[in-house]
Amino acid sequence: MEETKCPCMSGENYGDCCEKIIKGVREAVTPEELMRARYTAYTKGEIDFLVESTHPAMRSEVDRNEVEAWSSSSTWLGLEIIKADIPAPDAEKGEVEFICTYNDANGKQISHHELSDFRKKDGRWYFYDGRIAPQKPYRAPEKIERNAPCPCGSGKKYKKCCGR
Repeated sequence: MEETKCPCMSGENYGDCCEKIIKGVREAVTPEELMRARYTAYTKGEIDFLVESTHPAMRSEVDRNEVEAWSSSSTWLGLEIIKADIPAPDAEKGEVEFICTYNDANGKQISHHELSDFRKKDGRWYFYDGRIAPQKPYRAPEKIERNAPCPCGSGKKYKKCCGR
């Protein structure tokens, strides 16, 4: 049987990566591992894992039907971890910033940029809550005067170089 790469984009085979966490063979050691396993669970339709890996205090807010609909109606394209805490062994909280890309039911490509909070309960990591990452402010490029030196470094005036 040929191994398939894990959808979490770790580069490992699925059977050696997220499958063990999703199937309960082992626990996620870090919030990032749990984040990767949760993304993979969305791609594989592992709804029970998505519910069970949500912190018990937050499970009542999980709409199982909505999670299942999102999982099955999306074409999952990839996961990029932007930043992940490496918490101390006794830490009770962690955060992972990620972007997951998928095509929605209408075929529109979506990039979902989120900051996810994770908390430990009885020594086990759980997804606690997520929020959309704040957008970086748009900064219009600085206006270059016609007679200023060209920013490309040519030594010419802007109007005689890139400003043409």
